[in-house]
Amino acid sequence: MQIGEISKITGLSISTLRYYDKHGLLPDINRTDGGIRIFSKDDLDSIRMIECLKNSGMKISEIKHFMDLCRIGDTTIRERRDIFFDQEVNINNQITLLENSLKLIKFKQWYYSKALEDGTVNKVKNMSVEDMPLDIQKLYKETH
Repeated sequence: MQIGEISKITGLSISTLRYYDKHGLLPDINRTDGGIRIFSKDDLDSIRMIECLKNSGMKISEIKHFMDLCRIGDTTIRERRDIFFDQEVNINNQITLLENSLKLIKFKQWYYSKALEDGTVNKVKNMSVEDMPLDIQKLYKETH
């Protein structure tokens, strides 16, 4: 497959794929005599792994280290496994942060909807927690 096909399959831009190649994340890509990249199924799997790791918060340099470990072989299995355990912790921490952010956003949606309804923020700003709807009370208590 050529780079355009891989771009369509993965949804990644051609420039992103070239960036990955340039930074050594895909060193095994074959090229034609004219220098055109030819991607294999293994290259496609590597790109999907790179995207997974990137989406989980890994830096390009850390992803390159992981890809290098894959190329080294079986002597790095433990280290590769440990990377995934570490990434699970990182992802769970990110999920917690995002869930907390979402709670505050939901509270603020209610807050500003109520302010629009009242024509001012003063009434909602001075409202006691007990006068808020129960679901909003819960959000308020979880975010303040």
